[in-house]
Amino acid sequence: MLDTLAAGLLLVFEWPTIGYLLLGVSIGIWFGAVPGLGGVIGLILLLPFTYEMEPVHAFALLLGMFAVTSTSDTIASVMLGIPGTAASQATILDGHPLARQGQASRAFGAAFTVSAFGGVFGAAVLAISLPIILPVIFAFGSPELFMLGLLGLTMVGVLSGGSMLKGLTVALFGILLSTVGYADSDPIPRYYFGTDYLIDRLPLIPVVLGLFAIPELAELAIRNVSISRAPRTEAGSLAAGVRDAFRHWWLATRCAAIGTYIGMLPGLGAAIVDWIAYGHAVQSARDKSRFGHGDIRGVIAPEAANNATRGGSLIPTVVFGIPGSLGTAILLSVLLIVGLKPGPDMLTTELHVTFSMVWTLVIANVAAAALLMMWSRHVAKVAFLPGHLVVPGVILFVFMGAWLAGVSPGDWISCLIMGAVGIAMKRGGWPRPPLILALVLGGIMETRFQISMVAHDGLGWLQRPIVLVVLALVALSILYAVRQSAARPQGTPGGGEGGERNPVLSLPFAVVLFAVFAWAALEALKWPEDVRRFPLTAAIPGAAMTLWIILLDGRAARRAVSAAGSIAAAFREAAEQAFLTRAFGFLGYLLAMLIIMPVIGQKLVLPLFIFVYLIRWGRYDWRAAAGYAFVGWLALVGFYDRIIQLQWYPSWLHYQLPDTSWLPRWLIV
Repeated sequence: MLDTLAAGLLLVFEWPTIGYLLLGVSIGIWFGAVPGLGGVIGLILLLPFTYEMEPVHAFALLLGMFAVTSTSDTIASVMLGIPGTAASQATILDGHPLARQGQASRAFGAAFTVSAFGGVFGAAVLAISLPIILPVIFAFGSPELFMLGLLGLTMVGVLSGGSMLKGLTVALFGILLSTVGYADSDPIPRYYFGTDYLIDRLPLIPVVLGLFAIPELAELAIRNVSISRAPRTEAGSLAAGVRDAFRHWWLATRCAAIGTYIGMLPGLGAAIVDWIAYGHAVQSARDKSRFGHGDIRGVIAPEAANNATRGGSLIPTVVFGIPGSLGTAILLSVLLIVGLKPGPDMLTTELHVTFSMVWTLVIANVAAAALLMMWSRHVAKVAFLPGHLVVPGVILFVFMGAWLAGVSPGDWISCLIMGAVGIAMKRGGWPRPPLILALVLGGIMETRFQISMVAHDGLGWLQRPIVLVVLALVALSILYAVRQSAARPQGTPGGGEGGERNPVLSLPFAVVLFAVFAWAALEALKWPEDVRRFPLTAAIPGAAMTLWIILLDGRAARRAVSAAGSIAAAFREAAEQAFLTRAFGFLGYLLAMLIIMPVIGQKLVLPLFIFVYLIRWGRYDWRAAAGYAFVGWLALVGFYDRIIQLQWYPSWLHYQLPDTSWLPRWLIV
């Protein structure tokens, strides 16, 4: 075994294997850092280059890229409050508040250190567990996977904001959104409003980017402040973050173990592991007061866990041919393309190749952490730039990331609508992460739920031992949250996300949400039993919870009206507190961009937005605005067009431009 382990290491350090590995790491850092890209798109783009490669070379390139996206996605989570990937949702709860306090470097130092540790830990467990993990994986059937999804939703619902009731209600709303489109059990479309765009489910990336990015960018634009609201301090340095990681080594170890073993479970690992790790960090801490407001433990726990899932997720893929996600499905296809078969051969005759994958994960994680440590000082400086310089560039990447989801104008419309919803939720004190996690898990959970109901003739699967254990964890999580809420002094806000208190704005949102749940339930009654079962499971309790929130917010709103003297005065005061007027103005700029896009196309409308925004909103000189717009145009043409070969919207200008030899059309449309 040791000889084979050493042989795998030598394979990785041979040339050109190590060159492919470092190239993959460099590409992965970029794809993880840019919102909307991520490891899956990177795998798809690199896949054609591996067809003629040796197996070790191919996996050095692909695994090197895929392994580090869950490290560099921390950049968007900390700096912008946008989950870089689904695996970094929990990081925003404490990472972004740290950046706002001038401690982005500290967050990076801790995150990159434990990311490297988590990646190495997951790879080590992969090496140790390969021969003995079969019973563990096969012990988790559809009922157990459904219950794990429920545990993840419960964790995010009770931990991501100041109101457990609102968190769970938003999770149910996300489950309801996940049922849009064709049902798995029967080809009957649900909640698609007669549009082809929604018939194949609501795409995740535009929803994530709109819900998280646009509210944060609107705040930067409205207030014209930097991301950081405090000056740099020694306590917020990179070295301080590294020291934090070593001081909390036991927490990092426990969370890496959680990440590795949950990563082995097909379909769920990366989506829920950061929330379970974050929940473990909160529940095991003596002092919980800083979570949600910039507690470094809230960065360490999810970042150690999500990197460890990479090693764990390879186990079912390599050994049993069971990919747990789209990314591992692509890796499985590469395994077959290069002539390898998942199964016993990967543990016997091809064991040296399997161990080369283990070493690839180790080296990639360490190399990425080292590179990001060197670059993070410069990245952290973005936190101190004026908001008007940050907003237009990020908007470009946000809308292009949304476009990558389905190459449809509906992606931009979804992004803008969810941006408006995100502003309403943030200002009304409704936590946003539960909605995203529920949207990610909803389809998986519905499939597992339907299989469980059919295979066990109803609810008999609830008696399975592992199901009962997970159900007990769900109940304990809710009881813990209720206890913490009861112990909190009345009127004290909870965590940063969902912690705002503005009942005058929260009440209308709750009323709309109640109407959505009620309409969805009535609509579902028209469908067959197996099609309506899961939407009703979300809509009925969601309507009941929302009704209770309406009663609570109604009382608080009445007090606000009494204090202000009239409904109009109370609403005016709430709108000023939430900067609603200027928020609508910012959304108006984005709406204008969407209206103009079909006429002149994305390559011109995004630079035009940058130019107009900087002049009219930022009050910058036209030369600076033109230079910034030109750099944005270069990014669109150089990266998205020439490198990614993206399909663009066929605008009116596309059909009007004459063919010329001196001006290639791809420069403009």
